[in-house]
Amino acid sequence: MTTEQILPAASLEFFEKYLNNPSPTGYELEGQKLWMAYLKPYVDTFITDTYGSAVGVINPDAPYKVVIEGHSDEISWYVNYITDNGLLYVVRNGGSDHQIAPSKWVNIHTRNGMVKGVFGWPAIHVRDKAKEEAPKLENIFIDIGAKDKAEVEKMGVHVGCVITYPDTFQVVNGNKYVCRAIDNRAGGFMIAQVARLLKANKKKLPFGLYVTNSVQEEIGLRGAEMITQRLRPNAAIITDVCHDTTTPMIDQKKEGHIELGLGPVISYAPAVQNKLRERILDTAEAKKIPFQRMAASRSTGTDTDAFAYSNGGVAAALISLPLRYMHTTVEMVHQDDVANVIRLIYETLLNIKAGETFSYFD
Repeated sequence: MTTEQILPAASLEFFEKYLNNPSPTGYELEGQKLWMAYLKPYVDTFITDTYGSAVGVINPDAPYKVVIEGHSDEISWYVNYITDNGLLYVVRNGGSDHQIAPSKWVNIHTRNGMVKGVFGWPAIHVRDKAKEEAPKLENIFIDIGAKDKAEVEKMGVHVGCVITYPDTFQVVNGNKYVCRAIDNRAGGFMIAQVARLLKANKKKLPFGLYVTNSVQEEIGLRGAEMITQRLRPNAAIITDVCHDTTTPMIDQKKEGHIELGLGPVISYAPAVQNKLRERILDTAEAKKIPFQRMAASRSTGTDTDAFAYSNGGVAAALISLPLRYMHTTVEMVHQDDVANVIRLIYETLLNIKAGETFSYFD
């Protein structure tokens, strides 16, 4: 399959719409509805849970179950404190980066709709150049143009309102996708494309496939912890993003060498089941899909860990998408890597047989 077959224009239109829609942790519903509407022609049924995880199921009556999974939420902020003169202080909802906040536009989600604001910052002219103060959680603030606290409240803004950035999808130099929330709505997009290709190519799997878009990964893999107990899968292939380490200020001796455009990244970690990982590697080599390797230490830091250690142990593996500038509003990935992650998951599924335990003792 060519990149154009894997990523046709209609798919990229969905990707743009899906990325542009805000889905902060704990408030993923609107994004999930978009994702489910797109996926509906390619699956037999859906499973959803109380907190918003969504699963498209192919061949739901099959006893053997394989999950392919991404997470649907994006980092954000909460309004934490409103000053008497109408400025807002925040706390994180996930791993939001305080250093990128000053001068950014924000959307504050209220019951009456979006309220626009900006992260303010003192002008260079009035700052003390002898002791420049860096942005930190204690000094970044949002200005919504209100004169006082009463006007803030009249606008529908209160403590607990969630805050997202409005930055939208762009293509750079023809083959780089740039947006906020590529971590990890790219995962939901890629697993949806796998389902689309299975349908388009009339592939019949000998097992049930559970195309899973989990919530609340950014605050500790919580959605995956819940949905894996519901699904009780036999195997799970997780996709998330990982760091491209070729840009300045990254120590490759610590982070390894991962580069945009060189292919999906296969992880080595205690939670990664070795036999399933080797099946993925064998598939990549047989199908001439480029790939890179990454070593984790105690954990992958992704939903892989939640699936692996659930239900008495589930064979789980991680295929990552290289990404620059994680947890900023200009996250960047390479078109070819997106296509090759999709292709690698698709081809690996075709190499899994119903009933495989992946046990080290078999």
